Amino acid sequence: MIRTVLVDDEIDSILVLRKLLETHCPEVEIVGEARGIEKALEVIEKTSPDLLLLDIAIDNGNAFDLLNRLDITRFQVIFVTAFNDRAIDAFRYSAVDYLLKPVDGAFLQTAIQKVAGRSKEKEAAGQLKVLLDNISALQMSQQKMAIPTLSGMTFISLKDIMRFEADGSYTRIHLEDGRQIVSTRSFREYETILPETMFYRVHHSHIVHLNKVREYQKGRGGYIIMEDGAAIEVAIRRREEFLKKLLK
Repeated sequence: MIRTVLVDDEIDSILVLRKLLETHCPEVEIVGEARGIEKALEVIEKTSPDLLLLDIAIDNGNAFDLLNRLDITRFQVIFVTAFNDRAIDAFRYSAVDYLLKPVDGAFLQTAIQKVAGRSKEKEAAGQLKVLLDNISALQMSQQKMAIPTLSGMTFISLKDIMRFEADGSYTRIHLEDGRQIVSTRSFREYETILPETMFYRVHHSHIVHLNKVREYQKGRGGYIIMEDGAAIEVAIRRREEFLKKLLK
């Protein structure tokens, strides 16, 4: 059983989560509930849960005020939030599970299954630490991304990434220092989660860091030279939008 504590400052939200868990997630045992940060600290200390289902906005603070007072290696976290669009990028970069309100039972079931299938001590704690770092970062360039690989997770700063290259069902990530990381996440997935102000897909198999482009050479679609010397073709249909972004 996955021993779980529910933390939300709205009683109706707690009741909804409880009902959804009872219906869709029989492997979950609810061992405590809390509607504020201080109460949550008390309940977590008393019950030592495996999992927190944690609302972002709690009481007069937020989920991160709570997590910064806890040993995050002791449990996993699924965030529940009403945020959407760019506000959830920090969660996506960090590969941390989140659910949008109103919570869908099938999505909740999927998130719980992911919790059950991974180690809480290392992988989940590392992802959560990256999330907390990202929340506190003032600039997008300071943020990190959790990169899933065949051997686990690698955490890298967005500013250190040169480009992403499609590699079959995987993605090859080229770093500024010359290293390459093969990620098990698909190229298409990266295209959806990367910040548009920083990265752009210039070709069907290449996403580049706009600040790492050294030259643009004219041609049918043209091609670019990256700071690491790589020459990358620009697709004809993407040239105009790419040049606009490059010149901003």
